[in-house]
Amino acid sequence: MDSFSNARRDSSSPFDCIIFDLDETLYSSKIGIGEATKRNIDDFLVQKCGFPETKASTLRIELFKTYGSSLAGLRALGYDIDADDYHGFVHGRLPYDLINPDAKLQNLLRSINQRKIIFTNSDRIHATKVLDRLGIRDCFEEIICFETMNSNLSKSTRPDEFPVVLKPSVDAMKTALDVAVVDPRRTLFLDDSVRNVAAGKAVGLRTVLVGKTVKSKEADYALETVHNLVQVIPEIWFGGEDEKTLSRTRSEIDSLVTITTVGA
Repeated sequence: MDSFSNARRDSSSPFDCIIFDLDETLYSSKIGIGEATKRNIDDFLVQKCGFPETKASTLRIELFKTYGSSLAGLRALGYDIDADDYHGFVHGRLPYDLINPDAKLQNLLRSINQRKIIFTNSDRIHATKVLDRLGIRDCFEEIICFETMNSNLSKSTRPDEFPVVLKPSVDAMKTALDVAVVDPRRTLFLDDSVRNVAAGKAVGLRTVLVGKTVKSKEADYALETVHNLVQVIPEIWFGGEDEKTLSRTRSEIDSLVTITTVGA
């Protein structure tokens, strides 16, 4: 595949590129952004779509299970929802001040020589705000987001003309691979969603389930947090070494990241 020949590569590593999900993958689910997002979606369903307040949470869950997101479900059901208005309402009121700079994550990402890409269902404005709050925006060469996967949505003449494309659909995964120009066999994909990880595995990616200590059947690896990347997948840095050397590598890289963080 000639298209992959220009990718930066550590010759000893099995990976040319690391693709990261954003929300609750690069920061903890415990800080409350996810819960605030759910509340805002419920408010959108009530205030903008006229659903009863008592039904909003149940509807949100059903739309997510069936269509991948409330926006995708509403449009599929014929509601003429503008994507920018939806994202502005749902993400525009989030408490971003709950997200603090993460120097350890910054140093960890900067120690990875391979290409690093964000792949999120969120809109670009939200993605850049989160990355800026974490202090890691400059660690990534590209953001693949809602707008990337749904470039035709603004041209639609009716809500269901162009179905919203999002993870975990295979179409979304294929779009990301095409945009990133990567060989899935040499690409590591991190996500906190079992469904998204399964979709990644279906298109040939090496997969990492984040936020779990036990991996699902579709995950090649499991990370309790993204900060455990060195301990769990040291072959990102030194893929050709034996287990004894890899063990030493884990300690050396982890010490470097920790020391740099303390001095930051």
